[in-house]
Amino acid sequence: EVQIAESGGGLVQAGGSLRLLCEFAGVKFGDYAVGWFRQALGKRREGLSCISSSEGSIYYADSVRDRFTISSDNAKNTVHLQMNRLKIEDTAFNYCAIEKSLSCPQDPYDYAYRGQGIQVTVSS
Repeated sequence: EVQIAESGGGLVQAGGSLRLLCEFAGVKFGDYAVGWFRQALGKRREGLSCISSSEGSIYYADSVRDRFTISSDNAKNTVHLQMNRLKIEDTAFNYCAIEKSLSCPQDPYDYAYRGQGIQVTVSS
């Protein structure tokens, strides 16, 4: 059973930074991609970033490119999302998710597994 846990969210002022941590276990398939997506109240999921475990390829949404950085430690089964220069519109519930795939999913609804999520709130 795949287990995913997010941490590191919270409240921050606009312009500030947060570092989200995704810890996962139970991934027994060889190729997988780990990503982050968010969902604001009343809105659809938005894929933010993703990293492929074996390819090492990385994806960023245009809305977070140059502000967010994803990194992984395969030995520790962790993925970080460093979020810099946060904006009010970044306020959302953020999820870490895993898909059994060599490459990152195009659609954030395609992830097979996700964590409980964690709130990120950016204030003015």
